[in-house]
Amino acid sequence: MHRRGDTGAAVAEVWARLAHLGYVNSTQSDVFDDELDRAVRTFQQERGLRVDGIVGPNTFRRLDEARWQLGDRVLRFVPGHLVRGDDVADLQNRLNTLGFDAGRADGAFGSQTDAAVREFQRSVGDTADGTCGPDTFRAFERLVRTVSGGNAANLRDRVTISALQTGIADKVVVIDPWFDEHDSVANDITRSIAMRLEGRLAALGTQVFLTRSTTNALPDDISRADFANRTTADLLISIHCDRAVSDRPNGISTYYFGEPNEGAFSYSGRALAEQIQVELCSRTQMHNNRSHARTWDLLRMTRMPAVRVDIGYLSNPQDAALLLEPSHQDVLAAGLASAINRFCKPV
Repeated sequence: MHRRGDTGAAVAEVWARLAHLGYVNSTQSDVFDDELDRAVRTFQQERGLRVDGIVGPNTFRRLDEARWQLGDRVLRFVPGHLVRGDDVADLQNRLNTLGFDAGRADGAFGSQTDAAVREFQRSVGDTADGTCGPDTFRAFERLVRTVSGGNAANLRDRVTISALQTGIADKVVVIDPWFDEHDSVANDITRSIAMRLEGRLAALGTQVFLTRSTTNALPDDISRADFANRTTADLLISIHCDRAVSDRPNGISTYYFGEPNEGAFSYSGRALAEQIQVELCSRTQMHNNRSHARTWDLLRMTRMPAVRVDIGYLSNPQDAALLLEPSHQDVLAAGLASAINRFCKPV
């Protein structure tokens, strides 16, 4: 990780990437100064990332993805090594606009995007090989200029939520109790709540998968998202404890996939996040920090409605005292189970 005050070749690379994107002037430096700090925070804000001024693996990966524009390179589906970038997200948005279902515009060239590309290529008389090269890009330019309005991806997402509203008994839910090797207290709390939630959902006939056991945890958000996708889950719930430098922040918040500035978002993810927020805050009387759109990898890379739930701040004495109480953990699990049940309830 790199932050203000650091120096070296890696910092120079961050300068170069932000200069390419227009966030700093073209003067390159190997010093992480105030100008670079402001640029990093602006980039994080605009990308829906955690705004901390720290260039960790997630921010650096998004910097790498941001440098690509549609047409800069040939795109294709590579199983086990998905091509990622802003150019892929642009491709997915164009396919969705034209009515070819590329799924969520997550910037990862997966099997669904490959199928949409091949369908598009067949429709315009090109060889349906799934490879997006100059001919496919030119076909897009011709057609996209004739299409405007509507959001096909959002309409499909509304259909998705209708398909989920058939009752909870036949659903598959992935529960992700967040893990931090440096925070054993948070690990114990999130796993305790996850186990309580698993029991309640199983009693309702729901199949539940956990992203970590007592001894093993998936290493990062991308691997957790991949796990949820491979299980063909209907929902993903990620449970987090928060910490802050100050002891004043407190309360519960939920997050769903969505781009900043009222961009594309998951309709079903937002509906689930808001349902969870209502249930937890009404049952615990904890401060309501509301639901927010974010582009974190766990929310961006999952193909099902996914919600991250921040259940309180361990840095706040009142929140911490509650979170350590088994009875409070049980209330949180009951609220989560109720929200999921209500979300899936037939209308």
